[in-house]
Amino acid sequence: MTMETETSTAGWQLNTHRRWLAESVELLSSMRFAISLLTLISIASVIGTVLKQGEPMSNYVNQFGPFWFELFGKLGLYSVYSAWWFLVIMGFLVISTSLCLIRNTPKMLRDMRSWRDNVREQSLRNFPHRTEWQADCERDVLVAQTVARIGHHGYRAKVIEKDGGTLIAARKGTANKWGYIFAHASIVIICVGGLLDSDLPIRFQKMVFDKSSFAGNGLIAEIPAEHRLGVGNPSFRGNTMIPEGGASSTAIIPQADGVLIQDLPFSIQLSKFIIEYYSTGMPKLFVSEVTVTDHENGHSFPATIKVNEPLIYRGMAVYQSSFEDGGSRLQLRGYPMRGSANKPFELTGEVGGATELDKTYGDHYSIEWSGFRPFNVENMMQDGQDVRAVNPNQGFNQRFTASLDRHLGSAAKMADVREFKNVGPSVQYKLRDRNGQAREYHNYMQPVEVDGAYVFLAGMRESPSEPFRFLRIPADDNDAVDEWMRLRNAILTPSMREKAAAAYARRALPDARAAAGGLRDQLQASALRGLTIFAGDDNSAGYVAVSQFLERIPPQEQEKAADIFMKILNGSLWDLWQLARQQDGLAPMVAEERHGRFLQLAANAYSDAFFYGSPVYLQLQGFEEVKASVFQITRSPGKNIVYLGCLLLTLGVFSMFYIRERRMWVWIKSDTSQSSHAIMAMSTQRQTLDFEKEFASLQDKLTQSASR
Repeated sequence: MTMETETSTAGWQLNTHRRWLAESVELLSSMRFAISLLTLISIASVIGTVLKQGEPMSNYVNQFGPFWFELFGKLGLYSVYSAWWFLVIMGFLVISTSLCLIRNTPKMLRDMRSWRDNVREQSLRNFPHRTEWQADCERDVLVAQTVARIGHHGYRAKVIEKDGGTLIAARKGTANKWGYIFAHASIVIICVGGLLDSDLPIRFQKMVFDKSSFAGNGLIAEIPAEHRLGVGNPSFRGNTMIPEGGASSTAIIPQADGVLIQDLPFSIQLSKFIIEYYSTGMPKLFVSEVTVTDHENGHSFPATIKVNEPLIYRGMAVYQSSFEDGGSRLQLRGYPMRGSANKPFELTGEVGGATELDKTYGDHYSIEWSGFRPFNVENMMQDGQDVRAVNPNQGFNQRFTASLDRHLGSAAKMADVREFKNVGPSVQYKLRDRNGQAREYHNYMQPVEVDGAYVFLAGMRESPSEPFRFLRIPADDNDAVDEWMRLRNAILTPSMREKAAAAYARRALPDARAAAGGLRDQLQASALRGLTIFAGDDNSAGYVAVSQFLERIPPQEQEKAADIFMKILNGSLWDLWQLARQQDGLAPMVAEERHGRFLQLAANAYSDAFFYGSPVYLQLQGFEEVKASVFQITRSPGKNIVYLGCLLLTLGVFSMFYIRERRMWVWIKSDTSQSSHAIMAMSTQRQTLDFEKEFASLQDKLTQSASR
């Protein structure tokens, strides 16, 4: 038998005739209900951790598809911590835990103050941990001696005279009960702090003050008042992007159906943005030097905002969140990619803006400049293998079609061996047609060495969820794309193909007898046909068109026909290139290995360009970079409350785990005038080895012979 009561999961039993009220209070205050709520919150927190929160809705559509996107949206999984059901669970948890505290705290406080001195001599003999001994001293001496000895063990004692004897009631570790109180109170405090920092104040303003999200476009200063929140908004979390030299006095708060504009009581001007990189290209440090101006008193002061070192002002925290392009100005040269037109043109753009493409090069196309990077660090090591290698075990058709993925693959495929290299500036843009459909492009300014050859990388993807696939345009002797464009235009010009076929036939069969016998004409016809097939049409071009042509040949003859076809095609392309240079008044190319490699890469790029899907190729020529800093601005009145709750939770957990409550009773009675009889019993909440050792130690010390 112990003095402890068994733990119960039942709740608060109200003494009322209203059964529904009694049952509701019992359920809300019960341990089983609180544990169920904590389980639901844990599951929701796992979802909120695994699923990125607050992303643009288009990202979720691309990731999950229309059906699951709608379902997850209705469940509020894209903003779990502000979903109505999550806030309801939090509210019920606060109520349940508060009822537990109201119910149990007074009893615990009374128990902490209680000495439990209503025990009897006989009841002490029923304790599992007890001992009895005789002492050759008077009762008063033994009492004083016993109080001193248990005091050395950290016990506080109370001496009570009752039933012809003396009872010593002692206790230690009653602060253990504070652990329960602190731990449960911390849950309430943390939840209240979290609710204060949630979007409940914003929802309240939407309901009461008719605030609504803004889903249109326009200048922030011109957005109507119904879409703006005042400077007195008690809690918010928003972002603002400020370019160098620019200023902002508002923050953007994303909402599911648009944004809200949060007015600030001060403005932030970005004087300078500093960024440093690791050798891998990852940002090492980014710092914003700003000037803050208070709207109320006009006071201005400089400040530096770093990652994890926010600016705290007027109850708001300004964090360095990230960085973006602030509207860099770009100079580009465009090359037509449809038809045989070869005249390049100049155009300019600004990141964040749009440029209409001349109708000469496409019908109602607009260029949306989405990004610019002054340098790009890529892993250029290809683990010693040619990423365009063709598997000899594949059929001819598979080898040619497989080249599409290899030629349009990653700009820098990761391998076990890494060699990071800065490959220079790049520009990213979307090309949108008149139907609103867009493809995204990522073009590098400088040629990049890939597999021992320098190429210009021109990336393309049809949706943001896809990786970029890169067209590799070989760089000529002047590190430009002019030679490839010249050859491409010649391939698409029928008259040039005819001249090239004739030149190839004369070069391959210079003997007059071959001409007289008709062999040269046959070779010329074959060369012209090969060039025409390679030039392609609206359905296919390049090696895909060649593979489709060869599929019509009996399978047993395809390999031989392919070898002959490719030899004639490669020879014809060389003569076509020389004729194109001659037409432009340039000297013929010297027949050497590097020019042969260029011609092969040029043919590969022409074949892949059929899938590039753009009427023009835009090459970055120059730029004027403008940096921008992205700040996260928060007002979180519940932050300090949450900190207090965390402190109490820490104290409570340590108190419950590391402080053990001990209770001791010693009953002393006089046997004769010179001797006494004592009974000692101990109790604890948990039977541990430490308690067994402590009981044995106290037993030894208390039963020692007493001196007078």
